[in-house]
Amino acid sequence: MQNRFAILAGNSNLPLARRVSSHLDVSPVRALVGRFNDGEVRVEILENVRGKDVYAIQSICPPVNENLVELLVMIDALKRASASRITVVIPYYGYGRKDKKETPRAPITAKVVADLLSVAGAHRVIAFDFHAAQIEGFFQIPVDHLSGIQVLLDDLKANVSSDGVIVAPDAGGVERCRSLASALRMDLAIMDHRRVKTARQSFIVGNVKGRRVFIVDDLVDTGRTLHRTVEAAMMAGAARVDAYCVHAVLSGGAVDLLKGSALRSLVITDTVPTVERALQVLPVKTVSVAATLAKVIRCVHHEESVSALFR
Repeated sequence: MQNRFAILAGNSNLPLARRVSSHLDVSPVRALVGRFNDGEVRVEILENVRGKDVYAIQSICPPVNENLVELLVMIDALKRASASRITVVIPYYGYGRKDKKETPRAPITAKVVADLLSVAGAHRVIAFDFHAAQIEGFFQIPVDHLSGIQVLLDDLKANVSSDGVIVAPDAGGVERCRSLASALRMDLAIMDHRRVKTARQSFIVGNVKGRRVFIVDDLVDTGRTLHRTVEAAMMAGAARVDAYCVHAVLSGGAVDLLKGSALRSLVITDTVPTVERALQVLPVKTVSVAATLAKVIRCVHHEESVSALFR
């Protein structure tokens, strides 16, 4: 495997890339991935990758534009170094929230990024939890769309209680939470956030009174959706509120907002490097996706079924 296989790590999530490489028992390709003095991205592959199956690992997380351009330049460098197949491993797919045309003359940036990756020379994509399922259809190349919730499942199972209830924080997460609640034989509740006259109001649709609530979402960014769901659950009489979120971007004032909430625990993955302050002030637990990514990469390299891993 080592002879025809290689890992190239970008700078956005080096700890995860190193964990994946460790699970695969390979060393990342020696490469210079940095910046010129004027800020332009500089990439040089420092060893032979001709004819190899190369996996470029890069989350498109903040600083989003820097990391996206870095990934594109990495792909081009691999293409010009004659790699036989270039697979981009994107634990977090930035720009994914603009997945449809919501207003006139608005872009669909999730499609723009998909086109950029294909044009740059990527042959395949491996990613965790697109913001919407239709993003997979934006690509003209094969996509392995993995579930981060599946990675969090073992921890969730260990904490499930007979009075537990899964809460979807918005309409977009209902299908995900319904499937999870069904698999765990738990009740489902839904957060309803709406504008009533001039004010915004939040309600929990479903019975959470006196029960332990598990909020499940693919992303926590500004923290506003999670915060209002926690508050609505507590107002509805929940005994305790915990949250499971795959991508913990935690931008802006998210950490301070969640610090002041009634959230008892926040379980996340390492698809995005955890904000250092969040580790200091929030009840955060991180579950690594490295082992899952390593298994998927091994399956793809050997042309084996990826779906079989998740049955």
